[in-house]
Amino acid sequence: MKLKREAKTLKAKAIASLKRGLEAFNNHDDDGRPETVLLLLQHASEMLIKALLVQMGQNVFDKEKGTSIGIEKALNIAQSKGWMNAAQAGSIRVIDAMRDQAQHWMIVVPEDALYINARTLITALDEILTGHFEDTLADNLPVRVLPLSTQPLPDFQMLVNREYSQIRDLLAPGRRARDEARGRITALLAMEAHVSDEVVVSKRDLDRIEEAIKLNEPVERVFPRLLTLATNIEGEGPTIRIRITRDADAPAIRYVSGDDPEGAAAIREVDLQKKYHWSPSKLADKLGLGLNKAKAVRDFLRIDENPANVMVFEFGSQKHPRYSDNALRALQEAITPELVEQAWREQKNRRR
Repeated sequence: MKLKREAKTLKAKAIASLKRGLEAFNNHDDDGRPETVLLLLQHASEMLIKALLVQMGQNVFDKEKGTSIGIEKALNIAQSKGWMNAAQAGSIRVIDAMRDQAQHWMIVVPEDALYINARTLITALDEILTGHFEDTLADNLPVRVLPLSTQPLPDFQMLVNREYSQIRDLLAPGRRARDEARGRITALLAMEAHVSDEVVVSKRDLDRIEEAIKLNEPVERVFPRLLTLATNIEGEGPTIRIRITRDADAPAIRYVSGDDPEGAAAIREVDLQKKYHWSPSKLADKLGLGLNKAKAVRDFLRIDENPANVMVFEFGSQKHPRYSDNALRALQEAITPELVEQAWREQKNRRR
């Protein structure tokens, strides 16, 4: 298979960043080491995915902006085309989510968590090179620069449970270690990318999870996604291949509704955005009403008073209500021409 010029250049950049990332991983100086590793491994991943897209004839530039697409869109395209699988994409998303927090805020990644996710990423990148470029990492890297660990490789579930216990200890009264605890929570949230293609590490999620841990909620209530994962290890020594996969014996995730107080700790902001996805204008369009009449009907039916129908998201100083499919169904079932006119009359009377 003949490599296209741009794909060849991007692949070379990917391998160059990967080499530097692995050198940083094995560096003896710990100052800034996790952040350096994450930044370089994320760049290696993005360059290789874009090399793959270019090689397959896919446009990697945004038509409106004229700039290259981001890693998330590149991953979505590669997955939708069947050029990479969910496990490979998940390993890249975890590194990307961790890198985002390391670059823009803070994160605490335990050594074995950094190792297992770096090794999982290397497995994915090697599979992409083998499957699409007729190349391997072994052809580009001396074995000695692969990640080295003096600790035994952890089982994924043991890692999650240990971290959860550590966070709980850090949040104990009198410890004054809240920043480290939240940094470790951030790392666990980022690792949910192994099982979810949308991971958002928000302050609201951190606050919610911190409070749940302080209340001694069990780990399966707070991080249900992580408990569906297991470590799949093949080979040994320099030839070891690691994948994070779904555990066949894990219980199914129980998705809770937004108004279920028992599940508050487990609800992620990204899940809420999926559940409450109708803006007022889109909801009105779906009902075939103008924006003002749709609001009159919502007020008449008291739709906004039910938390299962509406969620207000805050973005900076702005507040944006979003409605669920439950709200849409309730409105569609109740709406008649007569009800719309009655609601409209009552709204005008209230204004007077």
